[in-house]
Amino acid sequence: METFHWCPERLTEDEARLLGDPADLPGRTVVEIGCGSAPCGAWVARHGAFVVGIDISREMLAHAPVVDGLAPVQADAARLPLRDACADIVFSSFGAFPFIGGLDDALREVRRVLRPGGRVVVAANHPMAWVFPDDPGELGLLACVPYHQRAYEERAADGTLEYVEYHHTVGDWVRGFAAAGLTLLDVVEPRWPEGTPEWGQWSPLRGAVFPGTAVWVAQG
Repeated sequence: METFHWCPERLTEDEARLLGDPADLPGRTVVEIGCGSAPCGAWVARHGAFVVGIDISREMLAHAPVVDGLAPVQADAARLPLRDACADIVFSSFGAFPFIGGLDDALREVRRVLRPGGRVVVAANHPMAWVFPDDPGELGLLACVPYHQRAYEERAADGTLEYVEYHHTVGDWVRGFAAAGLTLLDVVEPRWPEGTPEWGQWSPLRGAVFPGTAVWVAQG
């Protein structure tokens, strides 16, 4: 069975139980937003839940495992093709939210499909990490990107936009949950685990100084 990792700090659902007790998953309807190839959704489905894995990339969904109870669906996270109050749990593990400019709209859509009392868990880049360059070395400890800069863009030589990532501040997240009618219960800031090597721009060096991940936990 795959391991469900929430973030580069390798926090697992087995240890964190942010979705609740795994024994309670059978019979639940769960929506994963930005599932990619759906390793996390597959983990949840193998624990007995019915999982709808949402991703905008058909190519990523093509790599999703064939698992009973896992239904990959190509869709925009801001326009979920789901009926109101259909999900017991909605979660996202570093998927979609860094690439959504309209955070408020996305969280309202989460609230729309969530049943009353349902749980929302979103792991994303920690807002503080935005001010540091994506470098695992000493350069990655230099705060030089304005905190209130809202987007990072990469363009081709002809000016064509090739990549964009959006920055949501702490205030943006708090206000977004409140505006959507979701009650924020916790913000988990995992520490870099001892013995874990570099992973892309993430590293023990950076992890010892500031958190790279914020996991937002809320209730409908």
